[in-house]
Amino acid sequence: MRTTIQQTQRGLARFREALSRAETVLIGAGAGLSTAAGFVYDGARFRRYFADFEEKYGFHDMYSGGFYPFPTPEERWAYWSRYIYINRYMDAPKPVYRALLDLVKDRDYFVLTTNVDHCFQKAGFDKKRLFYTQGDYGLWQCSRPCHNKTYDNEAAVRQMVKEQRGMRIPTERIPRCPVCGAPMSMNLRADDTFVQDEGWYRAAERYGEFVRRHENTAVLYLELGVGMNTPGIIKYPFWQQVFKHPRAGYICVNRGQAYAPREIADRSLCLDMDAARLLLAGEASLTG
Repeated sequence: MRTTIQQTQRGLARFREALSRAETVLIGAGAGLSTAAGFVYDGARFRRYFADFEEKYGFHDMYSGGFYPFPTPEERWAYWSRYIYINRYMDAPKPVYRALLDLVKDRDYFVLTTNVDHCFQKAGFDKKRLFYTQGDYGLWQCSRPCHNKTYDNEAAVRQMVKEQRGMRIPTERIPRCPVCGAPMSMNLRADDTFVQDEGWYRAAERYGEFVRRHENTAVLYLELGVGMNTPGIIKYPFWQQVFKHPRAGYICVNRGQAYAPREIADRSLCLDMDAARLLLAGEASLTG
């Protein structure tokens, strides 16, 4: 059912009221938040950067291209370096993350996210208040992996993008593990080779401490753009925490997937709308 203008306005008002009263906010962010910020993986944005790959290989979105069995590593890394560059080192088209920071910066907040595009830190969120559970486009790891360490890839990626010709990078640019010489791979949680390095464990500890420190307090659990691909990371734990702690509240913002269990319905606000519309409107109201 299409949301009416009146329903939208009421939802925005309730969101602003809940956020204005919250001293502590735990943000759970999924892919829908980056989509709202303009990081879409198909359509015009895909064709702008990958029309040559689409014509040659026949896939029609960036996600599919990430699984394509390219015939050579030179082609694979031409694709991935371009992919990383536009989704990790370019700014999102819409200032959604900046607006979110403006709304919570004066509160005790923490961010738990399955996103791997680093938009939170680029927008100015405190690095020590972020837990990227699923990896980072900006990191490589050994594909075996022979050791639990990750490597920043910005300089190498920019060089690959600059030097690629005919959808290939120079062979000497193919990244290899400095320890064993095996090919490098993305530090993304796709299988049991995912490396959880020291930074990952420190962030996990900070997240756990934040949750423990605020047990039995009036925490606002703010869930943005989280679907059902990996509900055990954000959605289910948020529901459980709100259920266990009567002073806690829950807000779910997600187009087409905004709902809460009946057990916490009286302390929940579910908004079936685009997060950009909500956050940019909310930011203007609370700061202007």
